[in-house]
Amino acid sequence: MLGDLLGQHQGQITGRRVLPFEEGGTPAVEVTYEAKGQLLAADITETGTYVAMPRPGGTLAGEGQGVLMTADGDMVTWKGQGVGRFVEGGRTVWRGAIFYRTDSQRLVQVNGAIGLFEYEVDDSGKTSAQVWEWK
Repeated sequence: MLGDLLGQHQGQITGRRVLPFEEGGTPAVEVTYEAKGQLLAADITETGTYVAMPRPGGTLAGEGQGVLMTADGDMVTWKGQGVGRFVEGGRTVWRGAIFYRTDSQRLVQVNGAIGLFEYEVDDSGKTSAQVWEWK
């Protein structure tokens, strides 16, 4: 069951690159973004990188990692995996799970939490995400 909203952000893709692959192999694209938002009501700046790989049926498999920083210097890292698909208007829509880690006492609630996310990228590279705790 979905619990409370842990966080959300809006951002922009800042880089893309095709990763090396073997002849006849599956290409993968590495994507980096920067975003601003909130985590547990704390304002954060986030930098994340994920790798998207095409799968049969027109979907994408993805895995990524990132770091969130508050203005006070609290840091949270994350790792996640998801499934994406291309939708009308040039958007890419992702759904998946994310796992956080922090030493911050203010944000310690995210340790051990399983976050379920919705992440979207529009045709201009603008990103938006919401993460809910899985109860």
